Amino acid sequence: MSIATHEVFNQAEPLVDVNLFRANRPLQDALRFNLPRFDEARFHALGDEVGSAAMQRHARLANTFTPALRSHDRFGRRIDQVEFHPSYHALMEAACRHRLHGTPWSEGPGGHIERAAAFMLFTEAEPSILCPISMTYAVTPALRANAALQADWGTRLASTEYDARFLPFGLKTGVTMGMGMTEKQGGSDVRANTTRAEPDGEDAWGQRYRITGHKWFMSAPMCDAFLVLAQSAGGLSCFFLPRWLPDGTVNAMHVQRLKHKLGNQANASSEVEFAGATAWRVGDEGRGVPQILAMGALTRLDCALGTAGLMRQALAVALHHTSQRKAFGKALAEPPMMRNVLADLALESEAATALALRLARTVDASEHGQDPHEALLRRVITPVVKFWICKRGSHFAEEAMECLGGNGYVEEQGEGVMARIYREMPVNSIWEGSGNIMALDLLRALRGGAAAAALERELAPARGASAALDRT
Repeated sequence: MSIATHEVFNQAEPLVDVNLFRANRPLQDALRFNLPRFDEARFHALGDEVGSAAMQRHARLANTFTPALRSHDRFGRRIDQVEFHPSYHALMEAACRHRLHGTPWSEGPGGHIERAAAFMLFTEAEPSILCPISMTYAVTPALRANAALQADWGTRLASTEYDARFLPFGLKTGVTMGMGMTEKQGGSDVRANTTRAEPDGEDAWGQRYRITGHKWFMSAPMCDAFLVLAQSAGGLSCFFLPRWLPDGTVNAMHVQRLKHKLGNQANASSEVEFAGATAWRVGDEGRGVPQILAMGALTRLDCALGTAGLMRQALAVALHHTSQRKAFGKALAEPPMMRNVLADLALESEAATALALRLARTVDASEHGQDPHEALLRRVITPVVKFWICKRGSHFAEEAMECLGGNGYVEEQGEGVMARIYREMPVNSIWEGSGNIMALDLLRALRGGAAAAALERELAPARGASAALDRT
């Protein structure tokens, strides 16, 4: 008599082919609060796409078949190119098509809020390809300091067409940008940078320089151009460094290796060396840190948005699993202790969503000059929001993983979504300034009485609602 030994039952089905926007009531509520007349059709279309089986497959493949560096061709010539799985390009195409990069700068009021909400929603599908998307969004305020570069590059930075070809920018339908700040000996202490910039004349893009040195972290090396910091005669300055030069030759930026990271696998993070690479100054000489921090303030917003999106994804997976999986005769979600865990996760996820979109509203309002209060609030809460949401991300993912038990810990060639979320969480807390850097930035913001007053005004409506909050 044969005995069946392999019958699969009491396992949750994959969370697939669901509209992630329709299922996300907190995001809907936060959008209506911050932007009552948002484009609802846009979000339902995005929700359908990012929740689809096809998009989940792209996310799995892009993280399983990770970027590969080709430093030389077979004849020994340097080419310094990174190859990606086709699913990476499919995800990048979708992110550009859904206007997650440079488009808000050419839109009216509300554009930055919609973009922030869409960024969170896309993160639920795949977060790591959003690194070059985020930098392409954040570069505009810094690039405005060089009107000629902004005029030539701005339209393509906002293009909804993703163009992966390695070509001069004038031949492309859309471009992306990255940045390089840190060096081996300095890390967050960018004033310890040793990379040098030597004057090399002037042309239509302004003051031209030769850059010699290195970057310990150069994110997304296949971007079309980068903002980098280097020491010039007047001090640490900001420079625009393209992969291709206007004469059609490749710039002398050599990709030494790709970082082998804990998470963020689909994104290529690299170490590079500049062998007399050509770059153009952006902003005043010696003002590189403030110049590039204009970009950093916006990538910090995206760190918070990204973590809030990952929290929502982890919560959705935990709720889906515990509603199907049975233990001790009932669904895992039914016992009071598990209900407490899920309720706590849901509350924190909703709070992160609301707080991240509130920060996005300060960006939108201050960029359109609508309210001085919003500009002050933006300065003081950017480090707060980045610190708190991102710091909570890893703890949140660990708790959500426990809801799945051993199934949550299993990678399974990229099928284990919760494991991927867990590995991804720390990056947003570390990148763009870790916790101590955010605390120091907050102290700098609070030195001006106006910023503290703006925070008091923001919190005033809550007075009297909670004795504990009032005491704090």
